[in-house]
Amino acid sequence: MLLDSASMYFRAFFGVPEILAEDGTPVNAVRGFLDFVSRLVEQYRPTDLVCCWDDDWRPQWRVDLVPTYKTHRVIEEVQSAPDVEEVPDPLEVQVPVIVEVLQALGLSRVGAPEAEADDVIGSLATDAGCPVDVVTGDRDLFQVVDDARSVRVLYIARGVGNHERVDDAWVRDKYGVSAHQYADFATLRGDSSDGLPGVKGVGEKTAATLLQRFDDLAGIRAAAADPNADLAPGVRRKLVDAADYLDVAPEVVAVRRTLEVPRTGHALPAEPAHPERLDELAARYNLASPVGRLREVLAAQ
Repeated sequence: MLLDSASMYFRAFFGVPEILAEDGTPVNAVRGFLDFVSRLVEQYRPTDLVCCWDDDWRPQWRVDLVPTYKTHRVIEEVQSAPDVEEVPDPLEVQVPVIVEVLQALGLSRVGAPEAEADDVIGSLATDAGCPVDVVTGDRDLFQVVDDARSVRVLYIARGVGNHERVDDAWVRDKYGVSAHQYADFATLRGDSSDGLPGVKGVGEKTAATLLQRFDDLAGIRAAAADPNADLAPGVRRKLVDAADYLDVAPEVVAVRRTLEVPRTGHALPAEPAHPERLDELAARYNLASPVGRLREVLAAQ
């Protein structure tokens, strides 16, 4: 089980009412995140679990290719370090607490330099040699769905308690393309939440139709360049006009699958790695209930 950690703790922050520790530190995101993990582990009983992390939420190499990438979420640009993302102050102070609790529990947390959690997930999900469940509220990760290798997404956009199991049939039914076409589909359609403009005038329906006819982005662009190809003049012009974007966007949209990240050592612990430290954190941050529940679930594995 691979967790898109930021996707989960953002949802916990906005979905769980404000709860404070004794010193006034907000802890609703911490409590919600731990409850999410408890629920998922109890329901699916994974043998291994990784909390995948954004070591760089907006890698410069992606920005160099598409300068608008996540620009609207930047509050401060930093030289030689990740830009500062717009995060509500009451959430920002909770992220280090989540890290501390995960360490005390002994749950794996994996990031990589100049890489987003999506890239860590893509790398760990590829050739994993076992079934993989990816937990995320980010539809970009539909591209890692692979029925042949038993990779699916547990999509939590409607909440962890109301998540959807995304396989290739689900993607086809929803978007009219297969999961292996999803990255090209997203490139064509664009995504305002990530600052990806897409091809102007090409929405989901047109993108799906093009992929149904020409299989992939390379085939679509070849048809656009071929005056004899059966392609409507208006669509052809839109694709030709977007050539500069289409030259670079696929690399931005595609999750990386070859990161050097540890592939072993992620087994779920029956007991906390640092029980005294965990007890201390639970007492300090008003986490006795969610920590106790997660410990029970882990012990029952």
